[in-house]
Amino acid sequence: MVHARQLFYTRLFNSEENCPSYLKIVSEHILKKCAGLPLAIIAISGLLANTERTEGPWKQVEDSIGRALERNPSVEGMMKILSLSYFELPAHLKSCLLCLSIFPEDSIIKKKVLIHRWIAERIIHTEAGYSTTHELGERCFNELINRSLIQPAMTDKFDRVKSCRLHDTILDFIISKSIEENFVTLVGVLSLTVGTQGKVRRLSLQAGKQKELIVPEGWVLSHVRSLDVFGESVKIPSIDKFRHLRFLDFEYCDQLENHHLENIGMLFQLRYLSLLGAKKVNKLPEQIGLLLCLQILNLRFTSVCELPASIVNLKRLVHLLVTQNVTLPCGISKLQALEKLRLFSVYSQSFNFLREFEQLQSLKVLALDFEDYNCANRVNVENVSKKAIIVASLKNLGNLLSLTVWDGPEFVRQSLCPMPLSLQKLEVLRSSVLHVPNWVGSLVNLQELRLDLVGVEQKDFYILGGLPVLRCLTLKIDVREIRNTSLTEEPEVKRVIVCGEVGFPCLRIFNYDSQHAVMNLTFAAGAMPKVDDLQIEFDPEETEFLGTSGDFDLGIENLPSLLKIRCVVHGYVDSSRVETAIREAANAHPNRPTLDLGCNSKGS
Repeated sequence: MVHARQLFYTRLFNSEENCPSYLKIVSEHILKKCAGLPLAIIAISGLLANTERTEGPWKQVEDSIGRALERNPSVEGMMKILSLSYFELPAHLKSCLLCLSIFPEDSIIKKKVLIHRWIAERIIHTEAGYSTTHELGERCFNELINRSLIQPAMTDKFDRVKSCRLHDTILDFIISKSIEENFVTLVGVLSLTVGTQGKVRRLSLQAGKQKELIVPEGWVLSHVRSLDVFGESVKIPSIDKFRHLRFLDFEYCDQLENHHLENIGMLFQLRYLSLLGAKKVNKLPEQIGLLLCLQILNLRFTSVCELPASIVNLKRLVHLLVTQNVTLPCGISKLQALEKLRLFSVYSQSFNFLREFEQLQSLKVLALDFEDYNCANRVNVENVSKKAIIVASLKNLGNLLSLTVWDGPEFVRQSLCPMPLSLQKLEVLRSSVLHVPNWVGSLVNLQELRLDLVGVEQKDFYILGGLPVLRCLTLKIDVREIRNTSLTEEPEVKRVIVCGEVGFPCLRIFNYDSQHAVMNLTFAAGAMPKVDDLQIEFDPEETEFLGTSGDFDLGIENLPSLLKIRCVVHGYVDSSRVETAIREAANAHPNRPTLDLGCNSKGS
């Protein structure tokens, strides 16, 4: 009971001592009725966290619980608690929660896909105070997290939740509610009996290891709003039966083939279509151009190499996600709603496509691949012209927020100046250049930067440190990439001192990977004043000649805001010596940052 009390008070007040005196008695009563069950405490505290902190509303919660758990601390009692949390939800949040009953047990559910589902089915609508429906979806997702009805699974570098999971008991509860309200129809779930269905609204086909799973005959499918397929033994139903479908997810559906998509043009209300990972699909039908409501099309990791010309008729398309070897048709300028386009090979596209590209003025997220898959290791005059066209186009994309460039060292060194001042995220991958290009310093709105470099010098950090709002910086140093530069030998390595005058006024996360190069970086007093998360990888053996052998003092103590360190040591060197030095430096830091140490031996 001690741990139960600690869990309850910590979730609501940070500690028992911070609980207001007028809520002490009712809190203890509620805690007693939760019978020490962690899930009950989490659910009730999630409900109370969104309730006015006065005695009256909390007393109502206490009375609503009754003595269910005291009499029967089992599934039935737990369902009483969850019912209370569920019925307190606004109507749209109830629907948002019930959508999670679509997924199989133990699923990791991506936040962005869940929000796309809510939008496609019009479960959420734009409200006053939100510029986009997606922002409202973010709020709904966060509310379900705060109420402890869903659990965070994975987070990004800024600790933002990117996916969630469900506790088994909560999943059982929302499945029972979904069936009761005919919200979702589940086929293939072993614990459920599939009866005679009238109108099916959402269909989830979940095949385990049983024989082929087939949708029962006689079901009315014309009003199905979403169709999800989980498992390889599901027989794909004929999609012409789903005339009012809005959300269709065939993600990693290995049994999906071209013929299953033949009548897709009949789904005139379809807003979301994902074929992610459906490797047997290598061609889309021309009918796809009839999906005039389609907003999101995901073709990543399929075998599709060319999009049909009719794709340019999708005037409402917002996200187009393809694999880099896909050829896109001319007429791309018609897609004026397009905000995200990734990942396409520049040199695989026609000149007409590239000339139209700058007309995509709504584009916010873009990923480009500059690898020449046909003319490796020799200059291609046609590609030089294509590069010039895409450079001119990028300069005119004034709403671009995120740009990822793959395999374009020459493009990065010579071409990207000026870039749209709107740019907030830039990733330059597999494009190792000698140093930080000067044009990077002009990106005054850049918040996140990833660069692959051959080397780094003092002047590079002055360029990077001058970026006024940069929050996350990743530098990967790899001298092996010298072949991608104009140099014939490795550049001279000099010690780089990062001190207070270098800048970095807003930087919080710094990732420095010198696994395949010398660790020539030292932090001096006042360096990176707001960095709280430091990730470094290096090989001490490579670094010894710079005078950092022995204690391997990197100056970690000079990062005043440091809270977290992740360090990976590579090479044949005795890792215990390095590990001890870094651990002592972390322990000596006044903030006592958490330390995650890893060692990778070259001989292993």
